[in-house]
Amino acid sequence: MLSLIVILILSYLVGSIPGSVWVGQLLYGIDVRQYGSGNAGATNVFRVLGWKAGILATIVDLGKGLLAAGVIATLRIDDLPSGFAHWHIETVVRLMAGIAAVLGHMFPIWAGFRGGKGVNTSAGVLLALTPVTTLITAAVFVVVLLASRYVSLASIVAAIAFPSTVAIRKYVFGIESLDTSLLIFGIVLAAIVIWAHRSNIRRLLSGTENRVRTFRPARGMLGRGELRPKA
Repeated sequence: MLSLIVILILSYLVGSIPGSVWVGQLLYGIDVRQYGSGNAGATNVFRVLGWKAGILATIVDLGKGLLAAGVIATLRIDDLPSGFAHWHIETVVRLMAGIAAVLGHMFPIWAGFRGGKGVNTSAGVLLALTPVTTLITAAVFVVVLLASRYVSLASIVAAIAFPSTVAIRKYVFGIESLDTSLLIFGIVLAAIVIWAHRSNIRRLLSGTENRVRTFRPARGMLGRGELRPKA
């Protein structure tokens, strides 16, 4: 049990690394949460600071999920708890580490518990667990983004696409290596992502959600001289 507790604490702390906030503060001396959408996520960094800072923030957020589910979850101090007779214990532990990292991203101890929405960190977790399913989900994200120009809508649809893809690959194509716990996790994750985007959903329904204007490398509000504190 000690091993699991240590894994969860370390994963949460890694997830709490506020890449978007630190990138803005270290490179530009601003807190991105005071600009644009006010969100501490990579999308707002792209919007406010441009593509270079946005890519860096994305890499940090993805890396947190990969590190938690792919590395920290492999730590062993004592025996892991039993009780998951129908699930693969290694997969369950990696999923739990991933959830802790996502929660850390959303409620970071290093940034006053004001974090992002967890999409990129979740993608890192899923990439560590099931690369093929994650790449399919990423393709869905890109297609929806290109068709709608709404990052929020693409994120929500991709979150729903992940458990759907797991279910199809496991129960239709018979890929036994996909543990049932992945499907449960995917459903819970989709619910969390949808909840985190509840304000975006309201704006989508009212037609006031921000759209991606162009797919050229983003200059950001800073590059266009439009930087104004969030009201």
